[in-house]
Amino acid sequence: MTGDQPASPAPLLQGLEAVVLLQCLSSVLCQIPDPELLPTDPPKKPDPITSETVVFWGLRLWQVIGIFAVFALAVVITLCCIFKCRIPRTKKEIEARHAQRQAAKKYANTLETVPPLSELTEVPGSKKTAKTEEKEELATVSAKVDNEKGEKRTRKAQK
Repeated sequence: MTGDQPASPAPLLQGLEAVVLLQCLSSVLCQIPDPELLPTDPPKKPDPITSETVVFWGLRLWQVIGIFAVFALAVVITLCCIFKCRIPRTKKEIEARHAQRQAAKKYANTLETVPPLSELTEVPGSKKTAKTEEKEELATVSAKVDNEKGEKRTRKAQK
């Protein structure tokens, strides 16, 4: 009669229990964190930047700022000297500079209207009159001889 009895549900339940157990284990194992993903100690914060912090080439921060400031000041001074961009300090100085510019313009305009010096007076060593040229030519013996020959030639040409 042992063969006539229906099969017991025990092996079927064992298989079902095994499936349920595997399902539970897999869901539990999924919740266990990976050691690589576990939180670690936070990274160490860098030291705060102070004036004694070495920036580069062994120079401290205050030295780098000082070098940059001196360079910038030298550039500004050079540009101001080249372009003469000085800012006047008082209203009086501004008015004085304006008056100086106006006087320079007036003087330049006046100079344009003045005739050249050679037209106003006789400048020594410039143009000579006919009388002074004759006196200078007759001062030497050779000049006298040349002058006499020139006169003879003109007389012959006129005849």
